[in-house]
Amino acid sequence: MLRAMIVDDEAPARSELKFLLEQTGKISSITEASSVRSAIEMLMESRADVVFLDISMPGASGLQLAEALHKLKNPPAIVFVTAYSDHAVEAFDVDAVDYLLKPVEEARLDQAIEKVLTRVKPQTESKVSIERIPVEKGGRKVLIPVDQIRYIMAKDDYSCIFTDDDRFLSTTSLAQFEAKLCDFGFFRVHRRYIVNLACVEDVETVPSGAIQLGITGMEERVPVSRRRVVPLKKALSL
Repeated sequence: MLRAMIVDDEAPARSELKFLLEQTGKISSITEASSVRSAIEMLMESRADVVFLDISMPGASGLQLAEALHKLKNPPAIVFVTAYSDHAVEAFDVDAVDYLLKPVEEARLDQAIEKVLTRVKPQTESKVSIERIPVEKGGRKVLIPVDQIRYIMAKDDYSCIFTDDDRFLSTTSLAQFEAKLCDFGFFRVHRRYIVNLACVEDVETVPSGAIQLGITGMEERVPVSRRRVVPLKKALSL
């Protein structure tokens, strides 16, 4: 499973590509950036295995970002996603894995992901040393073991972390948690929820046709967005 970042200044393009990536079942987390500057800031916070990068953007271009990333010791794989075919030579000068033209076809996207998988070893074999998550509780810093977290819910400007016997608030965004915890068996099932797959007790289809999850020790059931049903079932081997 790959951790992906989409860098594109157009929100509809990011949304469409995110949907296609989710359907592949090969992406564990997806972060989005609308500019090169925001992409750099996000990459400093958490690592990506592959960056799907537009070329023509206001300010710094995608090629400039690719050149900068290419100089890193362990750079993410780069897949350019653009409406223009005339930058292909420049793209491969920065060792891009693939070059996709918009609108992206599912078959070509699958090919690009397979190329990424042959080049990049997703960091799932050696877990990053974040086995505890720091949060604030009663004016003091509390370290929560990752395996005690049942699910995380976005609430206003905060993330609400649920354990088997308590609840904690954090200013860390859900997207940041998604990137940090994907190697620990956590899965984004909804725009507002990340769950610990090891704590999923049952999967229920309600009368409306929507999917809900029962979580160990939790009364509240967690909704699953329609876009995440197929990747979730693959993750749970259903």
